[in-house]
Amino acid sequence: MAAGAEQSAPGARPWPARLGEFLLVGGLTPLLFPLSWLLRRSFGLDAPEYAVGFLFFYGAFVLNDPHFTVTYLLFYRDARARAFGGVFRGWQRARYLVAGLLVPLAVATWAVTAIATRSPVALGALLQLMFFLVGWHYVKQGFGVLMVLSARRGVRWSPRERWVVLAHCFAAWAYAWASPADPGREVEEKGVVYRTLAHGVTLERATHAVFLATLLPLVWVLVQKRRRAGRLPLFTPLVALLCTVWSWTIYTSIDPLVRYMTPALHSLQYLYFVWLLRGNEAREREGPPWFERSRGTSLGLLAASALGLGWLLFHIAPSALDAALVPRRSATAVALGPTPWFAALYAFVNIHHYFMDHAIWRHDNPETRYLVRDAEPSPSQTRDAVAAQAA
Repeated sequence: MAAGAEQSAPGARPWPARLGEFLLVGGLTPLLFPLSWLLRRSFGLDAPEYAVGFLFFYGAFVLNDPHFTVTYLLFYRDARARAFGGVFRGWQRARYLVAGLLVPLAVATWAVTAIATRSPVALGALLQLMFFLVGWHYVKQGFGVLMVLSARRGVRWSPRERWVVLAHCFAAWAYAWASPADPGREVEEKGVVYRTLAHGVTLERATHAVFLATLLPLVWVLVQKRRRAGRLPLFTPLVALLCTVWSWTIYTSIDPLVRYMTPALHSLQYLYFVWLLRGNEAREREGPPWFERSRGTSLGLLAASALGLGWLLFHIAPSALDAALVPRRSATAVALGPTPWFAALYAFVNIHHYFMDHAIWRHDNPETRYLVRDAEPSPSQTRDAVAAQAA
């Protein structure tokens, strides 16, 4: 790989933009650990934990919930043309149909059947599937962030290098799920009481060993890239990857306060790339031959729609269903608890979000070219680097 290909494409970007990008894609995370330490040292654990938990519980209304629902607005735009027209072809069309039709149908059938049969085992299994797949979703997003931010800096990754990074990400997912060892416990989630799937110390140790083993090839790839380029202009992309994989996926409980912030940090990272995608597209379509609404108006409408849909899917709809369909007289005695529809919708939206993302953020989606539009890399760099989550 030529050294010239490793030079930063958007070198003229002002430092506030570079700093803002760094903080939004993960750079806030290492700054929050010393802040958490200072809060706990000054006030103990109870008061800061209450304040942080309260803040981020309500912060979910404007960060976490819209990060889920904006995916629906991205995914189902021009749905007929994407599913049956000429917008998508081959594997991308197949992924779109699976994520847009088969997955929601299967998950909805599972959830409704579990509630109809009053089976905490079935609904608990759906919740466990959600928790199992969240690690896949996190590490895939971290990999995609690395690739897109690298493209914005003119840095290319060969197919072999991408597989080395992916191997580290997937090993992290496996270890995160297997740790800590679980003999099978009775737990409660969203009112549903179920028994977790048992997995022992052997699986935990094996996945840990694999995860550590993938560090060596990753370091080797980075060292080789630095030798070829003379420098490694990847500080922000690498911080984003490592915070996503290590802090948000594996070592989530290392700090009692930062763990409350992790979903918000993940959502901020995601929303930054939605802003890039739709913002660059809207900027292009302000002018000829489209002369559509302004960029600010387009992004404002998108944000308002995501907020409204978040209220509907996470608050209004589950509350209405539980109020109408769960008998209040014996809610505490119902096998699925007092809020089974909330649990079902929560799992449904999470799992569907994971699969929609897997279809959206790919090089064969023509819209992903907007992720690097302002960086203006070459077409070959765009194709290589925006293959963000191909695995």
